[in-house]
Amino acid sequence: MAKKVKYYFDTESLAYRKIKPKLSKKLGYIGLFLLSSALFGFLCFVVLLNSSYLETPKDRLQAREIETMKLRYAILNKKMEQIEEVLADVEERDNNIYRAYFNTSPIPAEQRKAGFGGVNRYKELEGFDNSELVINTSKRVDVIAKELAIQSKSLDEILKLAKEKNKLLSAIPAIQPVKNEQLKHMASGFGYRTDPFTKVRKMHEGMDFTAKTGTPIFATGDGVVVSADNSKSGYGNHIEINHGYGYLTLYAHLSKYKVKRGQRVKRGDVIGYVGSTGRSEAPHLHYEVHKDGKVVNPINFYYGNISAAEYVVISKLANQENQSLD
Repeated sequence: MAKKVKYYFDTESLAYRKIKPKLSKKLGYIGLFLLSSALFGFLCFVVLLNSSYLETPKDRLQAREIETMKLRYAILNKKMEQIEEVLADVEERDNNIYRAYFNTSPIPAEQRKAGFGGVNRYKELEGFDNSELVINTSKRVDVIAKELAIQSKSLDEILKLAKEKNKLLSAIPAIQPVKNEQLKHMASGFGYRTDPFTKVRKMHEGMDFTAKTGTPIFATGDGVVVSADNSKSGYGNHIEINHGYGYLTLYAHLSKYKVKRGQRVKRGDVIGYVGSTGRSEAPHLHYEVHKDGKVVNPINFYYGNISAAEYVVISKLANQENQSLD
C-alpha cells in the first residue's frame, strides 16, 4: 500500500504543493520508536529472567546442585535406616540380655528415643525450598546421636558390672537363711495368706521357716548390716542387710543377734538365731527379699544351696494356701 502524500494550497501560486516533513520531526519519531522498542525489549528480558522458560548457566548449575543434594539426603536417610536397625538390635540385646544378666533395670524406650524439647534447634534451617527435608534429616541424625550416647553409657555400665561380676554374684541373696536339716517345716510362703491373729487374708511379703528357738540364721548374700534392732513394728528383733545392686534382705522374730549395725557379712555367716519376738505365733524366721525397693518372692533365690528336687518340694509347700505365723 503506497504511502499517503499530503498537500497544501499555495495562495501565491494558486496551486497545490506537497507537504515535506521536517527532519527534526522525523528524527523524533525514529527516537521515540527506538526508545519504545528498548523498553519493550527490557521488560520482555526481565519477564524471561523470572520465568522457567529461560535458564541461565548459573540456574542450570544450581538446579543440578539441588538435585544432587536431594539424592545425597536420600542416600543419607537410607544409611540412617540401616543404622537405626542395627542400633535397635543392640538396644534389644542390651535390655533383655546384658542388663537382665546383671540384674540391672532396662532403659525405657521413651528415654532412649526422647526428642529435644524447649528451644527450636533448627530455626536457621527454616524458610528454604527444601527446609522440611533438611530439618527432618537433621532431627533424625540428632536422635540417633543421642541414642548412641545413651547406649555407649549403658555399655560402660555393663562393662563395669562385668568387672564386678564376682561381687554381684556374691551379693545376690542366693541361699536359704535356715538349713533344711534344721527346719521343722515350711510354715508359709509369699502371697496372700490368713493372718493368725485377725484371721483375715492379707499379703504375706516373705517366707516363714519353722525351727526351734536358737536355730542359727545365715546371711543369704554378702552385704552390710543396716539394722539389728526391734524398731520395726511387729517384726520383733530383726536384722536388715543391704547387699548392694538393689538387694536388701530382712530376718525377723529373732531370739538374739550375732551382728551389729555397720558390720560387713559374707554369705553363710551366722547373723542371729530363730525366736518368736514381736508379732509371732510360734518360733520361726520370717524372711523377706527386696529388689530396688520392691518386695519379691524369696523362693526365686534359693539356687545356691538346695537341689532341684528340694526346690520343687519347697515351692509346693510355699504355694499352699495356709496360715502365716506372723
